This record gives sequence, C-alpha cells and structure tokens, in this order.
Amino acid sequence: MEENKLAIFEGKRIRKTIHNNEWWFSIIDVIEVLTDSSIPKRYWSDLKRKLVTEGFSEAYEKVVHLKMAAPDGKMRLTDCANTETMFRIIQSIPSPKVEPLKRWLARVGKD
Repeated sequence: MEENKLAIFEGKRIRKTIHNNEWWFSIIDVIEVLTDSSIPKRYWSDLKRKLVTEGFSEAYEKVVHLKMAAPDGKMRLTDCANTETMFRIIQSIPSPKVEPLKRWLARVGKD
C-alpha cells in the first residue's frame, strides 16, 4: 500500500509516502528546503557524485523511485529515501537547517 501525503517543514512542503510499511521522503523536496536551490534536481545530481566520493556508494541502491504528485498534479516517479538514508544524505549538505530537519524527520518518520 502506498499513501502519498505532504509534510511541512518551516513552511515548505516535503512529499512523503508509505512504502513497504515505512515513510519515504522526496529527496528533491528535502534538498530544496535545505539549500533554497532554484534547481534542486541539479543539486541532487551533483550530491550523488559527492556521496560516492565520501564512500556512500550504496546511495543508488537505497534510493527508490516512487510515484508522487508533481506540482502540476500528475503522478511522477521521484527519487525517494527512507528516514535512515535521508539522514545520511542530508549530513552531506552544508546548511544550518540540517539539525532541525533531522529532528523533524525523526518525529515525522515515527508517525
């Protein structure tokens, strides 16, 4: 069963869905919240390469493509990570919002 929902962190939306009985979050949404990047997809593409150089080569194995509602309302495949993998991804993003987001993810991931 997959259930798509929106969560709000500091006024910005983060899409999440239940997959295999746990919450999975849109990586692009989290990156946008943390970086205020105008092109979060490009940031994610660059970050994937950085993660490999940091020794997190299994990032590709732990990221799954799940259908989530896009801004145009259509269901599109989106790179998603569970709470544990998301923690690893966000620790590689230099942002003062990382610690508050980690606490928020831990709380939202339990719900």
